[in-house]
Amino acid sequence: MKLRFLGGTGTVTGSRYLLSDENHRVLVDCGMYQGVKTLRRRNWAKFPVDPSTIDAVVVTHAHIDHTGYLPALVKHGFKGTIYCTRGTHDLCKVLLPDAGYLQEEDAKYAYRKKFSRHKHPEPLFTVQDAWEALKQFKSLDYHQTFEPVKGFEVTFTPAGHILGSACVHVRYKPHNRTVVFSGDVGRQDDLIMRPPEPIQKADVLVCESTYGDRLHGDTDPETELAEIVNTTVSRGGIVLIPSFAVGRAQMLLYAIHKLMREDRIPRLPVFLNSPMAIKATEIFCRYHKEHKLSAQQCEVIDSHTEFVRTVDESIKLNSARYPCIIVSASGMASGGRVLHHLKTLLPNHRNSVVFAGFQAPGTRGDRLVAGVDKVRIHGEYWPVRATIHNMNSLSAHGDYNELLHWLEQGSLQPSKVYVTHGEMLASDIMRKRIQDKFGWDAEVPDLFDEVEV
Repeated sequence: MKLRFLGGTGTVTGSRYLLSDENHRVLVDCGMYQGVKTLRRRNWAKFPVDPSTIDAVVVTHAHIDHTGYLPALVKHGFKGTIYCTRGTHDLCKVLLPDAGYLQEEDAKYAYRKKFSRHKHPEPLFTVQDAWEALKQFKSLDYHQTFEPVKGFEVTFTPAGHILGSACVHVRYKPHNRTVVFSGDVGRQDDLIMRPPEPIQKADVLVCESTYGDRLHGDTDPETELAEIVNTTVSRGGIVLIPSFAVGRAQMLLYAIHKLMREDRIPRLPVFLNSPMAIKATEIFCRYHKEHKLSAQQCEVIDSHTEFVRTVDESIKLNSARYPCIIVSASGMASGGRVLHHLKTLLPNHRNSVVFAGFQAPGTRGDRLVAGVDKVRIHGEYWPVRATIHNMNSLSAHGDYNELLHWLEQGSLQPSKVYVTHGEMLASDIMRKRIQDKFGWDAEVPDLFDEVEV
């Protein structure tokens, strides 16, 4: 069996791994590239293998950097089944059509405003393309073994990152060899998600390294968030939180309402301005048995948050001049309704913009966190006078200590570890940490490398 790295190397986006033997091809994850322009261009390149020759896709979790290229894969000829957990399936019913809608809207906006270099900007895929891809999904339970193609036996185990997230275990029956893909690994003590389940066996491990070079620190996220909110409110400002619609938005809403209930911050209006995040929150509440929050705690989030559903409601909210908290997608400020809030709120020194996790290099969020004095949105530059915060303590990814702790919880003795899904330095530092701590043979692969497993 061979493993080829079609994405997710040297970067935290575009997760794509191809397992193959003489007769079959199974793709693990099919993510879209985000971040700097050179990475985004890869979305438009011809897929490295003919999509029609891929027999099945297995997905670790719903985030767009792991699923976002699926509609394009189907559009270009993939006819097989897409396997995932039940939570991932329900979330993808929201994320993929929404991603198609945003791409269509961005193309229209670019055409109207004439800021694209293309005369007629086109979306990578449409809403209809997303729904066509969803027809090929099949969802399964954790620990349920299935065979997507003959000889490849697959099982999902909880990864603790977001609802439905999983490590993918692939046992190649002819040689009795097991390859485990970590997907994105969650925290050991997350506010809302349970810790990742330890891995007991892997001959080959493909391990993420988003925070392979960093620690989240000892800062209490609730205390940090309370200080930001209280300081902003004291100067009459608005707190804007660009948030990933799945996982981070639900964590933030829980933390905000908990702080209000404990009288650690004022009881402010809280708005969730993202149709995708609203639907994801509703799904999160339905799956309360798969995370830490009870049905009652989910109900508090639902009843004490004002969901901004329509465009007209969003436009009205954008004219707000009173202290409030706005949570809006996207988490790296790369698109969506949050961009209109940024244009309104960034020029005012009273306001705060709070990023809640990793900002991929080249994204608008990365530039704001780095301290730029102006930022380009919709073809124009906007001054940055608001206070910018980046709360890594709210990240849904384990840092390198948490990853190492997770790896040592199981009974692993892999013959090879491939360190992926990280910036080049982070991956290489994580490789060395794994080698030093466990003595395992670890390597950082290059894009399109193919290895025997």
